[in-house]
Amino acid sequence: LPHSSGLFLSSSPRAAHCAVRCSSTPASVLFAPRRTLSTAAQEDEPLILERRTLKNGSYATVVTLSRPDKLNALDLNMFRAIAKAAEDVAKDRETRVVVLRGAGRAFCSGLDVKSIITNPLKSVESIRKLMQRPEGKLSNLAQDVGYLWRQVPAPVIAVTHGVCFGGGFQIALGADFRFSDKSCKFSIMEGKWGLVPDMSATITLRELVPIDVAKELTMTARIFDAQEAKSLGLVTKLCDDPFEEAMAFCETLSNQSPDAVAGAKQLFNRTYVDTSEEEALKIESELQHELLRGWNVLSSVAKGVGLPSVVTPGHSKRSDFWHKEA
Repeated sequence: LPHSSGLFLSSSPRAAHCAVRCSSTPASVLFAPRRTLSTAAQEDEPLILERRTLKNGSYATVVTLSRPDKLNALDLNMFRAIAKAAEDVAKDRETRVVVLRGAGRAFCSGLDVKSIITNPLKSVESIRKLMQRPEGKLSNLAQDVGYLWRQVPAPVIAVTHGVCFGGGFQIALGADFRFSDKSCKFSIMEGKWGLVPDMSATITLRELVPIDVAKELTMTARIFDAQEAKSLGLVTKLCDDPFEEAMAFCETLSNQSPDAVAGAKQLFNRTYVDTSEEEALKIESELQHELLRGWNVLSSVAKGVGLPSVVTPGHSKRSDFWHKEA
């Protein structure tokens, strides 16, 4: 496949190598065997996906933003690649956990402002494409890079370091968990350019901080450190090595029923903010009924009561039910 697509799949020795188009490659092709691509080919890709085998034989998918010379700043190709990655990973029943990280010195410095300054006419057209919402879709491309990670049935961990500014911060907010290096800097930087955050922060911020905190950070566009981000509830965990700790957390989550994990994610995403008690109880009951119908609940019960592993074959892949909206 051509390398100009914007999405590259890599692996450890236990995984497969593949490149996919940003537009039409089905999820079933995501991890097809392929020869190793050259380093030069990898460097041309704004995004790298890597399937990692966990101790129990299941998989985590590591998504790496890969424009290190630009501090992983977001241009149109990067937007498309991130959205495509989220859509494809959402359809993959074998991925138990997703890890988002940035190559080089930063997670993501936000919008590639330099490209806008150097080529304003082309940039205006790119911004128009970002903000145009396709018919029948809830979100536009700019919003997709944060919002679509919420639609992935598997839990998503954002690993932040260096800087996490503007659009990069909104991508991280779309994850279920944020593990941060202690020296990382954050900012809702859109206000610096006379704008408001428009990449799904209106959904994610309200789940994490009070409205006055969201307003203050947005209106001032100030830079704040990881310790403050943790105290505000914007970071889940401060780490000396956030990627290593994220992978350890992947091991923990992979030992749980993938259906129960997907159910928990959907339950709280749908009920945590502005849901009536009646609707929340209804959703809770509906999701529990679905879990009780599956094989994985039986496997969890057998494990919970201490049956030997030779009697219990373990958890199967996630049910198709959790992928209906992906």
